[in-house]
Amino acid sequence: MSASQSEKVVLGIDAAWTLANPSGVALAATTGTAWRLIAAAASLEEFVGLADNGLANGGLGNGPAGLIATARRLAGKSPDLVAVDMPMMDAPIRARRAADNAVNRAYAGRGAGTHSPTMDRPGAVGRALEAGLSAAGYPLATLDIRPPCRVEIYPHPALIELLGATYRLPYKAGNTGKYWRDQPLAERRVRLYEVWKTIVTALDGVLIGSAAALSLPPVGTRGRSLKAFEDRLDAVIAAFAGAMVLDGRAQPYGDATSAVWVPNGRRHAATDATDTRSA
Repeated sequence: MSASQSEKVVLGIDAAWTLANPSGVALAATTGTAWRLIAAAASLEEFVGLADNGLANGGLGNGPAGLIATARRLAGKSPDLVAVDMPMMDAPIRARRAADNAVNRAYAGRGAGTHSPTMDRPGAVGRALEAGLSAAGYPLATLDIRPPCRVEIYPHPALIELLGATYRLPYKAGNTGKYWRDQPLAERRVRLYEVWKTIVTALDGVLIGSAAALSLPPVGTRGRSLKAFEDRLDAVIAAFAGAMVLDGRAQPYGDATSAVWVPNGRRHAATDATDTRSA
């Protein structure tokens, strides 16, 4: 698929907070009024490889500039917006931010409160990603959107709004023992796959092609293959949230220094924006 200059393009990044873990990446663009998923990868290397044609990174590299160049090759134009699942600020992050507190007020009661960021998490990895995206022409957007820019997203509230759920979805493979404590592993896996199917179906309704790109791992899959699927899934969720931001169907939770953008959903109340933006 190649996007025309009049179309919108979003790059979603499920950013790892440490060098030990990969970052999932997804790319989406509009065709007419519909959003379509162009690509989903479980790592930066896999994503860049989609445009390399087998040529040793094709000169693109796996950093932020390489991601933008890959997106441009795959979509026909550079992204209008980069949606990142990671705490971001223009100033050093030392403790909880206005964004974290605003999301907690709105979603902690539904199981989707935020973890507290610190100087070490996301730390140097996060700072490098932010610096690279800024250098590539994607400044941080908090309370308003002026493309090209980047925004912070958080998958749990995004999924709550996408599905109209009352509570955070239990979709993390590593947490099935917490979700279904009294169930054997085989039953926990069945339930996890049911949740994944629900999420993928919902995403396919807003990002056409998500179901094809997010084929569930074979039954019995363990370890890295499950994590790779989860990383792709989180990246597609990030792309979905970014698409809603570009379409004017999302709102920021936070203030001018930090904000998490959450799609408007079935249970969205108009008063939420006023309550959270002043945090």
